[in-house]
Amino acid sequence: MSIIATRTRSLDASSAGLPPRWGWTGVMSRWSQKSVVAVAICISASTICDFAHAQEAAPSTKVQTEFAPGVVTAIPPAPDPKETFDGPLTLKSIINSHPEIAWQSDNHPNGEPHFEPRSRTLEEMAKQVILRREIFCFEFSFKPLRQMYLDVPRPDGRMQRKLVHYMVYRVRYRGGDLRPAVDDPDNPIYQRIESVSYSSRRFFPMLVLRDHESDRSYVDQILPVARDRIAIREQITAPLHNSVDISTVKIPRTSDESAPGVWGVATWVDVEPGLDFFSIDVFGLTNAFEQDGEGEDAPYRRKALTLNFYRPGDRMNQTEDRVRFGVPAYSDPEEQKYMLDQYGLEQRLDYTWTFR
Repeated sequence: MSIIATRTRSLDASSAGLPPRWGWTGVMSRWSQKSVVAVAICISASTICDFAHAQEAAPSTKVQTEFAPGVVTAIPPAPDPKETFDGPLTLKSIINSHPEIAWQSDNHPNGEPHFEPRSRTLEEMAKQVILRREIFCFEFSFKPLRQMYLDVPRPDGRMQRKLVHYMVYRVRYRGGDLRPAVDDPDNPIYQRIESVSYSSRRFFPMLVLRDHESDRSYVDQILPVARDRIAIREQITAPLHNSVDISTVKIPRTSDESAPGVWGVATWVDVEPGLDFFSIDVFGLTNAFEQDGEGEDAPYRRKALTLNFYRPGDRMNQTEDRVRFGVPAYSDPEEQKYMLDQYGLEQRLDYTWTFR
């Protein structure tokens, strides 16, 4: 009814020679159109601003992917109080370099001191040295080891299609470092081990893949072309580091089970196609070591985490073969013994801490 009335009044004004007048409906219609345009402009501007802010904040708002239970295998840290000391050792280098410390005197019967036992002389003390140190250990978690074909650069600059074995891992620092404690500074007798923690530590890794059948070892190689492809395939949204640049990142101490940690990836190329039984040694998780004696010819062994794997497959379609973590189990004792001999074990162990 109002529309008809408005049109009637406008026609009457035109027939009378007067300028047409807009009714309330026309005024509201024109006002509504202007308002809609203004609101649309405001919404568009707000959307553009929000999008721009989102782009600026994108690098700092990445959230780590949460994987289903069982996808990531976690190995807890395992520091041992016995690793905080070595000895007693004979410091041959000091004895050979400083012969003057050998205590000799013609004025003493049998060459023995008057008031102190001979074990208190410098030469004898250099033969009974105990070296003490503080040790730490990281928590190590990893996803299943997999393979993929990638174009890898050759020394001549050209690309070559190769099969790459890789393992994505995560490192977290839980604290709980061990060190010898001295209750009385005037009487340095180390009777106990204390636990200490720091705000962060750094990780200097080296991962070695050992083929038990061919007795060959492969040190992880840095492949910049593989990192982004692996991160997309494994759904790693956090920064993914190689074995070199991960050492530049401080790993903060945390006791939270959902803490993100620091993610890295190890890659190997030119691995034996018939790989079946193998292990991966992870060095750098702890500073514990063993050394027999002292000098250049004394064997020096670092503590490493050894992860055991097996791949039921052959040389064909290697990317389709699933690599399994652990040592296969057999009901037949002879078959089980054969399998344990492949890994140099006396019992089935998925992982071990060894000195190598």
